[in-house]
Amino acid sequence: MSMDMKMNMLFFLVLFASAISSSLAKGSLQQTLLPSEEFDDGSNASSARHLLEDESQAQTSVDLAQGFMSNDELEWAIQEFGQRCSNISRVYSIGKSVNGFPLWVIEISDKPGEEETEPAFKYIGNVHGDEPVGRELLIFLANWLCDNHLKDPLATLIVENVHLHLLPSMNPDGFSLRKRGNANNIDLNRDFPDQFVFINDDEDSRQPETRAIMNWLRDIRFTASATLHGGALVANYPWDGSDDKRTKYYGCPDDDAFRFMSSIYSHSHYNMSSSKEFLGGITNGAAWYPLYGGMQDWNYIHAGCFELTLEISDNKWPNAAELPFLWRYNKMSMLNLVASLVKTGVHGRIYSSGDGRPLPGSIIVSGINYTVRAGNTFGDYHRILAPRDKYEVVATMPGYKSKNTTIWLDEGPVTLDFVLDPEVSVKGSVLRNIYDCDCNGESKQEFVQFLWGTHLEVFFVVIVVLGFLLLLFQRRQKVKFSTSRQSAGAKRTVEV
Repeated sequence: MSMDMKMNMLFFLVLFASAISSSLAKGSLQQTLLPSEEFDDGSNASSARHLLEDESQAQTSVDLAQGFMSNDELEWAIQEFGQRCSNISRVYSIGKSVNGFPLWVIEISDKPGEEETEPAFKYIGNVHGDEPVGRELLIFLANWLCDNHLKDPLATLIVENVHLHLLPSMNPDGFSLRKRGNANNIDLNRDFPDQFVFINDDEDSRQPETRAIMNWLRDIRFTASATLHGGALVANYPWDGSDDKRTKYYGCPDDDAFRFMSSIYSHSHYNMSSSKEFLGGITNGAAWYPLYGGMQDWNYIHAGCFELTLEISDNKWPNAAELPFLWRYNKMSMLNLVASLVKTGVHGRIYSSGDGRPLPGSIIVSGINYTVRAGNTFGDYHRILAPRDKYEVVATMPGYKSKNTTIWLDEGPVTLDFVLDPEVSVKGSVLRNIYDCDCNGESKQEFVQFLWGTHLEVFFVVIVVLGFLLLLFQRRQKVKFSTSRQSAGAKRTVEV
């Protein structure tokens, strides 16, 4: 064999060995990127933030949205879900984007579309067009609840006790354009009325996506909600801005309750609570960076809805191959946050002692400058509170005497019903309730007109006697409350 042939053979052997080595190294790298079936408690949290980082960077240079659902594909997925899970869901639209794309919502409940005494929760994804992970995770969530509501206790609890509404994409135009704002280049999370900066006072000047959200909350009385963002890993709570525009901690009246909600999400997450940047994986919005015109502050002030802003992935546009992992990392957080509506807090109804009808009154907790309103139809209320020793709860209603009682909210939810007595004038007549509600007020008004429409002198004695008898025989019900845990347990969660 000649020297040249020997050199050529040696050269090919070296190339072959190099190829095998590279292949083995690549296989080993990919194996280390796959998470184990059961998560540990975040011991490798810092290194687990970016999955498939090299592939993600390579794909970004080609197409940011490769592997993510297009708007048409998302619409198809929502409609297909509505057909597959029609027994526990309905699909509806709250409006359209600037470019006319419908803002589709999935409602999940054992009685979708019906008004009940159950709390309502909403998740909103894709507020910013370049943060698409939320829209994918909400489809994961919907399908998981559909597949497991008959066999998983946590899924059953949510479907049977909560009306869950999912808006996968608030900004479909921004997603199509691969940019943060909508088609008019407006940041939708700066487009709401603000308590510190007087902007957007003219509702007609707001973006159609913003108006759709505002009208949505006029139609449905949401107890709590959360928006899904990207670019960090933290649960953010109000206030988002401060009175002097400075970066500082600026808490709202329900600061304890919001910290409690944020911690539920953070500590149920794979590694959010182990953040080195945010203590416990949560932050006050103004302490992080102030913003004005934000949606979460508007929800709390104007709609009675406790909303969080959840940053669920460090990378705004991760590789689509990461989506199943991101779903697993956020799954228990998303479920537990919704379930917390019925596993904690104080819930109940407000009634009239006169005829037992429900009253759309108000609930106030002493020491917290915030009012939660009961529903018009059933007089039901749902008050989120952080667990602690005791709270004094007050129920009020125009035309009725207020009542208060003390509750202990150490573990589990509290059921607390109020029976309010009508106010009585000096002359002994029951004051007519002038609160704007559909409560058969016409019959009461006719009764008062009958009494006072004839000679006062003739009926005065009768009125006094009737008033005395009413005080003697009026139904008295002691305000009751009982602490009870849901079937899934106050603290126990199950993952299949």
